Amino acid sequence: MKNPYEDIINLPNHKSNKHSQMSKHDRAAQFSPFAALTGHSSAVNEKARLTDKKVELDEYIKADLNEKICIIQDHIDEKPQVSITCFQPDKNKSGGKYNTVNGYVKKIDEFSHIIMMQDNSKILIDDIVEINSELFNSLVYEE
Repeated sequence: MKNPYEDIINLPNHKSNKHSQMSKHDRAAQFSPFAALTGHSSAVNEKARLTDKKVELDEYIKADLNEKICIIQDHIDEKPQVSITCFQPDKNKSGGKYNTVNGYVKKIDEFSHIIMMQDNSKILIDDIVEINSELFNSLVYEE
């Protein structure tokens, strides 16, 4: 069986006298995929990203958190070390995530409902779901 391209298969590549030869990089770029839907993949990824719903605390947990904040306030001069778990709302979609912040309390602003940490980060009291500290272990609650 004869190859139908046998007459041209061994001919040299054509080189134009008018145009310079395209680099391999530029030639390859001609065949790269075309992104007709720019931003589509990032929108799909954003939609697929999971967020948590903010948990509504019952009155007992709120009272316990309030008592712990009062204890921290009473010992604020000691700059107590705490571990605070709080809800951080997502900026792009409904819901958010829970973060745990570890550090030393610098100040509690009751008017703004903010706990200021030693590193100047701020935690909204309304977003707190849990507070832990060695400070609470050393105190005996009276009943």
